[in-house]
Amino acid sequence: MLPSYYEYHNPVKILAGRNALDNIPHELDSLDVSRPIIVTDEGVEKAGLIEIVKKSFDSSNITIGAIYDKTPPDSSNVIVNEIAEIYRKKGCDSIIAVGGGSAIDTAKGVNIVVTEKTDDLMKFMGVNVLRKELRPFIVVPTTAGTGSEVTQVAVIRNEEKGIKMLFPSPRLYPNAAVLDPRMTQTMPPHITAATGMDALTHAVEAYTCMQKNPMSDAYAFAAIDLIRRYLVEATQSGDDLEARMGMANAALMAGAAFSNSMVGMVHGLGHACGGVSHIPHGIAMGVLLPYVMEYNLDKIAPLYGDLLLPLAGADEYTKTPPKDRAKKSIETIKQLRKEVNRTGKFPLTLKEAGVKEEDLETIAKTSLLDGAMIVNPVEVDLEDALGVLKRAY
Repeated sequence: MLPSYYEYHNPVKILAGRNALDNIPHELDSLDVSRPIIVTDEGVEKAGLIEIVKKSFDSSNITIGAIYDKTPPDSSNVIVNEIAEIYRKKGCDSIIAVGGGSAIDTAKGVNIVVTEKTDDLMKFMGVNVLRKELRPFIVVPTTAGTGSEVTQVAVIRNEEKGIKMLFPSPRLYPNAAVLDPRMTQTMPPHITAATGMDALTHAVEAYTCMQKNPMSDAYAFAAIDLIRRYLVEATQSGDDLEARMGMANAALMAGAAFSNSMVGMVHGLGHACGGVSHIPHGIAMGVLLPYVMEYNLDKIAPLYGDLLLPLAGADEYTKTPPKDRAKKSIETIKQLRKEVNRTGKFPLTLKEAGVKEEDLETIAKTSLLDGAMIVNPVEVDLEDALGVLKRAY
């Protein structure tokens, strides 16, 4: 059934392919800026990826004003303020995020702070609070999962309260996203597996949440099909550039889908797991996904049944009776988790992921404050949330 009304918006320019990084100077020049700050993390820097980015400026008039490479996996408003101060002191005029979701979201927060000339990011939390046009911003993802390079949302931890806060605004869309397979080639198997499961969760929830629409459906379907074809291969063989590009495109399309349709209970619980137990977002997503699908099953079985086509392929879809397709989709995802567990050591339970059993109730209570719960197709209360967490434990 089509929605009575929907909006779809994604203005991000996509630069994708081998050596796509070489086009960054032209993009910055077209935006009339020439002194970017690079926001990244130690892992990206140690992998030599920043050197690849820097080489793309060799024959240009662009000067890198500063490089911040200390972004933590679970970044916060305190880190955002620290980077913003460097941006100001070094006279930067634009931002390049090079990394995974934490670096990208942190860069989005920095953009808010430097544009609004504030020292308190939390003043700008909430839907469509931002009114000013932000500084030029380019994203180079080094993982294939978050899709943050094409989303209008930043998730940043409030260090004082110890919870993750959402900053949704169309102003947060980057000007350009650069997909270059060299930038994901060094990802170890366990990160490849976790970020791939993150992308899969984005696509599944985008297709089934209450704000789904035909445009987001198309991107979600295509993303899931690419994940089926390339996730295991990318986890097993990091040097396979086709698999790396396949997963990079899958993550981007899943991001484009959920940025317009939103997500659901997996993200509500997952954000809380990150905030309370500090487990990586992609791991939380992959562990929780099939259990949330089982919780939602009675309400949206036809939608889950649709997803068997991209999840398992045409042959499996056609030979499976329609009444069994939804459960088969869940089984297929569980099997995929087992496959990436073998190569990528992907944890299959919250206990394996490092969550303490005594924290489950706190996680459940925290999750009910997450905006993603509002658009889950089935209403969630404390007992429901705790029940799903216990099954996933």
